[in-house]
Amino acid sequence: MSKLSVLNPATNAVIKELEYTSNEEITAQIDRAYEAFQEWRTVDAHERSAKLLKWAELIDAHIDEIAELITLEGGKPLAEAKGEVAYANSYVKWYAEEAKRIYGRTIPANTPDKEILVGKFPVGVVGAITPWNFPAAMITRKMAPALAAGCTIVCKPAVQTPLTTIRLVELAHEAGFPKDAISFIIASGRDAGEAFTSHEAIRKITFTGSTPVGKTLIKDAADSVKNATMELGGLAPFIIHKDADIDAAVEATIASKFRNAGQTCICANRIYVHEDIVDQYTEKLMTKVHGLKVGNGMDEGTEVGPLINQGAVDKVLDQITDAMGKGGHVSRSLDEVTELGGNFLKPVVISNAKQDMKVMNEETFGPIAPVMAYSDLDEAIKIANDTPFGLAAYFYTNDYRTGLKLYNELEYGVIGWNDGGPSAAHAPFGGFKESGYGREGGTEGIEPYLETKYLSIKK
Repeated sequence: MSKLSVLNPATNAVIKELEYTSNEEITAQIDRAYEAFQEWRTVDAHERSAKLLKWAELIDAHIDEIAELITLEGGKPLAEAKGEVAYANSYVKWYAEEAKRIYGRTIPANTPDKEILVGKFPVGVVGAITPWNFPAAMITRKMAPALAAGCTIVCKPAVQTPLTTIRLVELAHEAGFPKDAISFIIASGRDAGEAFTSHEAIRKITFTGSTPVGKTLIKDAADSVKNATMELGGLAPFIIHKDADIDAAVEATIASKFRNAGQTCICANRIYVHEDIVDQYTEKLMTKVHGLKVGNGMDEGTEVGPLINQGAVDKVLDQITDAMGKGGHVSRSLDEVTELGGNFLKPVVISNAKQDMKVMNEETFGPIAPVMAYSDLDEAIKIANDTPFGLAAYFYTNDYRTGLKLYNELEYGVIGWNDGGPSAAHAPFGGFKESGYGREGGTEGIEPYLETKYLSIKK
């Protein structure tokens, strides 16, 4: 059986070697999860809630350890990694409460000799596939609602960052969850996807990742009509209108664009700034961006860590080169961008961006901030919506009429108005169009793990 070498992207050193889970063992683990479901589904909601709260206590107690794992295997600056653990745990705490709020209802019958009841029941065994960029948060916002609903779950973390998931599952078992109610496998996305979509015991697929992979999972899951939640790719616009607070907009751009070195699905990917303020905004943004400290996430004060691997570096450099060839003004030379070597890139601002550049049409997942001027707000909205994606969008304006217009007309599932960090466990997260369907977080986030059952009683 081949082994997986988990690498530190800051050094390319091997952190740990893990055995891949064989296809036979994946099938066996799903079978065990199905057996565990028969008991877990009957556990009282208050007991499920108590176990989730105990798990949350253990995560809080091990926050430094988990954050260090995130930094070592993913490169994220340690302070940012601690923030991710807290964010991840907010889902566990939220769904500990929601477990007790899975309500049914009665419906007035159409005849006097009937009673009609509606109940909510767990969907069954869940197969979860998560990305490497948020190895704690992306998994807890699937695990927590699944367990709260009475489902069992088999998790497939990204092969780049499996250690965080392994530790979270260990803590869940320590909190009292049955071993096979929450488990993990080490596998490629292809092997896990084939196993999850083909096994009849899996009744729900939940996936966060690229749109092409999501489409394949949707097609394969359709053969057995499995419930699916998909959080797929993004190409987030950031519109800054002429009446915006420029300093606040710059700070929000930094927070949104350069979090995790620009490797997030809701990063500001395309920045549209009104022509009246574009020069002032760009100058201030450039100053801030060039002041960001790039380095190993374990080093104190690091604000931008490495990219996940050489492939990610190559993609970013290709977008920069393409922008330069199409008239973009890059704030640093390529030599300066790459001078740290390895998987490190110094962040850049691309001014005079054009809509035909790759950076304006491809999800970057890297530290580039392209800025394009606009004159007409309707045209900016049209350009922002002219994409197959619709996950997140941002805008800055201090005019409520402009703000409401943008909110109503932008075709995106998550929108920040004067807010560069809109994600929260108690709010529904998900996209429009090819950015997926279903929602995670909020009261909506537990619904995909539940089936509705209707009972008509003849008196």
